[in-house]
Order: sequence, then structure tokens, then C-alpha cells
Amino acid sequence: MTAPAATAHPGLDVGGLHLDVPVVLAPMAGVTNAAYRRLCAEQGAGLYVCEMITSRGIVERDEHTLRMLVFDEIETTRSVQLYGTDPVYMGKAAEILCAEHGVGHVDLNFGCPVPKVTRKGGGGALPWKRGLLAEILTSVVAACTPYGVPVTMKTRLGLDRDHLTYADAGRIAQESGCAAIALHGRTVEQSYSGEADWGPIAELVDALDIPVLGNGDVWEADDALRMVETTGAAGVVVGRGCLGRPWLFADLAAAFTGAPRPPLPTLGDVAAMMRRHAELLSALMGEPRGCTELRKHVSWYLKGFPAGGELRRALATVGSLADLDRLLAQLDHTAPYPTSELGAPRGRQGSPRRRVALPEGWLDDADGAGTGVREDAGETSGG
Repeated sequence: MTAPAATAHPGLDVGGLHLDVPVVLAPMAGVTNAAYRRLCAEQGAGLYVCEMITSRGIVERDEHTLRMLVFDEIETTRSVQLYGTDPVYMGKAAEILCAEHGVGHVDLNFGCPVPKVTRKGGGGALPWKRGLLAEILTSVVAACTPYGVPVTMKTRLGLDRDHLTYADAGRIAQESGCAAIALHGRTVEQSYSGEADWGPIAELVDALDIPVLGNGDVWEADDALRMVETTGAAGVVVGRGCLGRPWLFADLAAAFTGAPRPPLPTLGDVAAMMRRHAELLSALMGEPRGCTELRKHVSWYLKGFPAGGELRRALATVGSLADLDRLLAQLDHTAPYPTSELGAPRGRQGSPRRRVALPEGWLDDADGAGTGVREDAGETSGG
């Protein structure tokens, strides 16, 4: 660990929201439910965004979508990331979130690289249509303004290096009344592969008056400090870096406030975190399903630690809290944190896409006003 920051960061203002620690948890499908958001929030201050939900799902009262709109009592600011391609649906959905669900922050996803999303013109594909992007942002901001709810957006550099959109997207976000913009330093074509390019984040900071948040390759607290220092970003968005490491938010809080950094967790500390996670999941969705949901996190929690294959497999099929307790007791609780994993990528990486899946003729028109494509109610992902 490096020495703590010499001075505390002033925090981040997003519209009327003030964050003492300029850190935002990125929405991740199947991960950032209310249980995981609470687990992270218990570690440090910041803004914790729920899983991405679709505008159509909200407007049409889709049962699955509404089940995702569950918030923990610790969440003083209810933050939701909204997906959609139709300005009318997006505006209606935003108003429902504000009026009926007490949401205090709406983020818009224009960064998702998943083919099933981009193939319909959504996520990271949509900013190519500058006119359509402006229509959506204007609609959502108009819906949220009477409630005093700030609107932000997240995007990527562009479709690929030959079709960059971030500069126009930033300008349109500011002109439309967005309170901030987050930029992931990868193209849609890159998906999660390779390294994030932080240069365009700095460019956007220089070009805009609204806060710019940096996203991409924040694996450790020092990465966040370096991103802010080198780009001038007002804060950072953290996604895959916290998988199996909710305590990263404690590190981030210490780094940005100038407090001493917490020690690296032992395997015993990690086991306790896994138990807490399972407890929160069980309270949220019942013990059987909660333990099933924990399974996907096991490999992330144990990454780099000494734990035999048989024990790992047993933990990855755990079915009850009692079984979990029995298995966690078999871990070597004194094992130190594997420092070789510090700064290493986590979660999915994959390879660059050979081509970005887009609607036919998508690139022929860079305006697209009035061409919103109705999305499926069940589409969810990250960005």
C-alpha cells in the first residue's frame, strides 16, 4: 500500500447531491442488487447504483423489472441506471422512478457493449445517433427536474476507433441539462478487453463544464487517485474492480479522505465478508436463492488465495447458510492476501469484437432524431 493522500478530496457534486467520496459503483447485471450495494456501502461512502433496468419494463409494469427496484434501508440516495432507446418511454419511466419509487438519481446507460443490446441500437451504439441521444436526454431531464433529481449518463469512446462519439456525447449531455457524464475509456468494439484509454477522459474534462467521471481499469485505490490526478476527472466509476472485493470501497474512502489505508484482508476476513454477503442475499430473496446467488461470487472472493479445488467446488454449489459456515471453517483463516492479485484485472475481459453488432444501416445516419427503437422489457446489462 502507498501512503495516504496528503489532503482530502473535496468530494463530488452531482446536481443537488454531494458525495464526500467521489466514487460511484457501476451497475453490473446479476451483481449490484440491494444486498451487494449494502455490502459495499458498509465499507465506505459513495453512490451505489442498482442494476440496469429498462424503460419499457418500468412503464409496462413488468414484474421482473419491478422486482429489481428494491432498495436497502442504508441507501439514503436511491440510484437507478435506466436503459432505453425511445425518448417517450425513457421520460415516462424516469417520472415513475421519481414519483413512485423515491429515486434520487437517474443514470442513463449509453455504454453497454453486449451484442443483443447494440444490435437494437441501444447501449454503446446509441450515441452514434446524436439527434436521438439529445431527444432522450432532454426527455429524461424534463421528467426528473420537477423532483429535483439529477440525471447523469455513462458512455464509451465510441463504436470503434473509426467511429468515436464521446466528444459529441459530452457536449449533448451538457446542453441537455445532465448533471454529469461518466466515460469508460474503451470502445464498444473493445468490450472489456485490453487497456482503458484515459486520454479522452482528460479531453472531455477540458471541454465540459459539468463533472466528468472516469471509468475503466480502476483495480485499486491508487488507480483511482492516479485517474483523478492525470485526467482531472471529478470522480471515478468502479465496476469489475470490486468483484469479490467489497472492501475496495473502504480503500477508496481512505484514499480520497487522506485517512490511513486499511490493512489487506486475510482469508479469514474474506470468509467473514462472504458470510455477510450470503446473509444479506438471504434476507433479500430467501436463503435457498440467496445462497445460489452467492455461488457466482465465490471464485472472485477466493482469487489467488490457497483453497483446494474440492473446497472451491463445494463453495460454488453451496445451498444453505449452514453448509456455507461448515465450508468456510475449512479455509485457512490466517492466509495473507495474495499481493500478486493487486492491480490485476478482475471479471470478464474476453477479446475485442470482430465487429460491433448494429441495426442494418445504423451508420448511414449520424443524427437519428425520431428513430427510437423499442427495446425488450427484459434487457439488462452493464456498460
